[in-house]
Amino acid sequence: MKLNDFLLTPIYLGILYALAYAIRPSITNIYTKRYFIPALSAKLVGALVLGILYHTIYGGDTNNYFHHGEIIYNAFSKSFSAGLELLTTDGTITPNIAPYASQMAWFGKGSNEYFVVRMAGLGAVLGFNTYSVTAIFFAFLSFSGMWAMYMTFAKICPQAYQKLAVAVFFLPSVFFWGSGLLKDSLCIGALGWLFYAFYRGAIEKKNIVKCVIIGAVAASVIFSMKVYILLAFLPPAALWVFNENTQRIRSNVVRWVAKPFFLLAGTAVAVYAMGAVAASDARFNLDKIGEQSKITATYLQGVSQQENGSGYNIGEQDGTIGGMAKLAPQAIIVALFRPFLWEARNPTMALSALESAYFLILTVRIIFRVGFIKALRAITSTPVLTLCFVFSLIFAISVGISSGNFGTLVRYKIPLMPFYLAGLYILESVTQSMIAHSRPVSARKAQLA
Repeated sequence: MKLNDFLLTPIYLGILYALAYAIRPSITNIYTKRYFIPALSAKLVGALVLGILYHTIYGGDTNNYFHHGEIIYNAFSKSFSAGLELLTTDGTITPNIAPYASQMAWFGKGSNEYFVVRMAGLGAVLGFNTYSVTAIFFAFLSFSGMWAMYMTFAKICPQAYQKLAVAVFFLPSVFFWGSGLLKDSLCIGALGWLFYAFYRGAIEKKNIVKCVIIGAVAASVIFSMKVYILLAFLPPAALWVFNENTQRIRSNVVRWVAKPFFLLAGTAVAVYAMGAVAASDARFNLDKIGEQSKITATYLQGVSQQENGSGYNIGEQDGTIGGMAKLAPQAIIVALFRPFLWEARNPTMALSALESAYFLILTVRIIFRVGFIKALRAITSTPVLTLCFVFSLIFAISVGISSGNFGTLVRYKIPLMPFYLAGLYILESVTQSMIAHSRPVSARKAQLA
């Protein structure tokens, strides 16, 4: 870090906090207002701490993104047209940008990193080529989407708004890995906006045009970096919309008649969207997903051999979808509940182990209190729970199979963590109501007396 980081960061933090206090009344209510500034602060601290650790200990992607952004900043300082073209290019090298593109390892049409480079370049221009300012710019963008996610969850289940704030904002892994100058920050922020757009537009049916635009932009942002997040999210999102709309039909007869048509329409939309997404990236065609997963896992397991025991092995992959299906149960356990406490080898793994232990304890507690069948019935009958757990399980299988080491897994799995923990908290609230209504009338009267 340079002198600019110490001089400019306090100024930009002051600007961001002034903006936050100015907009807070319009995007919070009496219950959620108290979490707005602490949640933003957690994101900003996460971004700065991640930058300090990467600059002093780890090195890696965040430094490379900043270096690429610095090249765009230098292009602007010499030629505004060249800088603007680097921000808006489709990947074609023209004489105007060739001197700069040749310095970028991640420049090109097929690069999943170049969208992050664009945003890093924009942050460098706005922050006078200052790493920490660019990092808090990423944190603020990520926070905007996560606040949209939180407000959506809080509107669906207002009685759990306090716990939902923990699920969305205060998981250490999420506000650390999901706040800094990395892909993960932009992806989880965009996922929050996509979740909001589905709920506001397709379920509440309000501001539909606005929500279509927000959803399209959020989906394109995710698509530019991690298309597999879309592949995991779109099917349960379509199922969520279908379930919510069929539940609103008052007549049982009409509901059951309409249900197959709604389900067919939702399935068709999900299949079409998945097909369109997969067709645009050959790595995610259905007949190549297993092969790509095997390649990724093999690479990351090789990396883990240099990371002091951070690797895990859930079984041999054969590069087929059938082979992935066989490993699915182990992948779910790895992604949701590991590393176990005794598997932690460093402070980062220890934090992840504590989070995983909490997920496991809360899951077991809910199932033990209400029973597996009743919990499953609550999940299938509450549309948002269906979304949370189906998405979490699909995503857990994906990252659990392809990661190969806990260091990578903790970053890869952060999109599922707010949804899984929010699902647990909402399920806990729903099942408490089920338990209360299942008590004998005399017991309820005695409790009230």
